[in-house]
Amino acid sequence: MRYELYYWAGIQGRGEFVRLALEAAGAEYVDLARQAGGEAAMMRLLGGADAGHLPFAPPFLKAGELLIGQTANILLYLGAHHGLAPADEAGRLWAHQLQLTIADFVDEAHDAHHPIASSLYYEDQRHEARARAADFLKSRAPKYFGYFERVLERNTAGPAHLVGAELTYPDLSLFQLVAGMRYAFPRAMARLEPKHPRVAALHDRVAALPRIANYLASDRRIPFNEHGIFRHYPELDSAA
Repeated sequence: MRYELYYWAGIQGRGEFVRLALEAAGAEYVDLARQAGGEAAMMRLLGGADAGHLPFAPPFLKAGELLIGQTANILLYLGAHHGLAPADEAGRLWAHQLQLTIADFVDEAHDAHHPIASSLYYEDQRHEARARAADFLKSRAPKYFGYFERVLERNTAGPAHLVGAELTYPDLSLFQLVAGMRYAFPRAMARLEPKHPRVAALHDRVAALPRIANYLASDRRIPFNEHGIFRHYPELDSAA
């Protein structure tokens, strides 16, 4: 099956979590919005042009006759179909739970630079963003990273992965979370990472996987920029 991924062209955003799973699985897919006419096709689907379930917003994935929306939901599907999730129900639910927690972290990272409204420019909420980012880096990011550090430590199959003894999609998503935070808040991450060595080590292991390393070195990997979730505004990056 050739999948069709629909997400905004030019940014990693939430679509990147899906791309990483597709790449790790060696799945055939096309990033539709990066093709000629792709964004127009995406907007038609958002407008109800498909007979399937109407998605609220990108990313969404066409898998045969299925049209699947919401990042965690897409990964739940891909995990089950490409060996990126445990086979047992308890394991699948645990992986999904971790992914939903990562989604919460992603939302808070976004709101660090857009604390009032996504519809406003960063420059329209710069003062509020300074206060929000300071609290995010002082209280929230350490809490999330500390949680994932404990999950890795408590994994009875070994601390190389979040779930079991094999790569799962939450590993890929935690890699992306660390990479995004390193881009957005390099000074703060220089302080945080030594306190969470298992999280940092997981990032490095995922980056070294042959399929992921190939992807990261290719033009399929959109560079981080100041239009996505993880944005580097030096005035928000506190090492305190």
